[in-house]
Amino acid sequence: MNNDPENLSHTIERMARDLLDQGSVQTTVGGITELAVSEIEGTAHASISLVHKSGSITTQAATDPVTHEIDRIQYHVGQGPCLAAIWEHDIFTIDDMDTETRWPEFVEGARGLGVCSMLAFRLYTHRDTLGALNLYGTEPAAFTESSRETGQRLAAHAAVALAGAQKQEHLTTALGSRQYIGEATGILMERYKVSSDQAFAMLAHISQNLNVKLRDLAEDLVRTGALPEQQTDRPKTRRAKPGT
Repeated sequence: MNNDPENLSHTIERMARDLLDQGSVQTTVGGITELAVSEIEGTAHASISLVHKSGSITTQAATDPVTHEIDRIQYHVGQGPCLAAIWEHDIFTIDDMDTETRWPEFVEGARGLGVCSMLAFRLYTHRDTLGALNLYGTEPAAFTESSRETGQRLAAHAAVALAGAQKQEHLTTALGSRQYIGEATGILMERYKVSSDQAFAMLAHISQNLNVKLRDLAEDLVRTGALPEQQTDRPKTRRAKPGT
């Protein structure tokens, strides 16, 4: 662990490069927690909590099972530094669980797991709150001013890296969906001798009737070559009126 203030900027630069080298969201958040434990003074455990579109908050990465359990306690009781950092857009510190009074239910559970101090940083971009970086110490007053400064900088770089990884995953998923739907449409066009629009209408109709995502239905058709039973009626074409 690097505690020399003169080397702080070099440490942050290296951490930023390491994060940008990550690929998926999962590897990115895993890299963030590993860097936190190795580089931030006083950190024994670390986790990343992410906010989902539904508003729910879950732990996406944790350095060990203890950290998962500490986070779970916060979500269950609805209080703690992690949630405060997300909701109130600030940095929250617990120097000593034995004297902390703001979140009594969380503190009781954390003490039972051997956690004595905590730092929580909001992860955000200009547009969104992504979640929180949670640091846990096993000694009272484990975190110094240097810990807070390094953690704040890591959180800033982590938010940028995480937002980029999420965007890339969304693009990859969207491209994959388009590919499967296109291939499935082609299969139906060939099998039932229908147009592209009619084949897509068949997929959409089956998806709606079965309450299955269009992408999942298309992928299943591409992989198995079959549609769900009783759902393969080809769309009827209108007969031309006499004289037209």
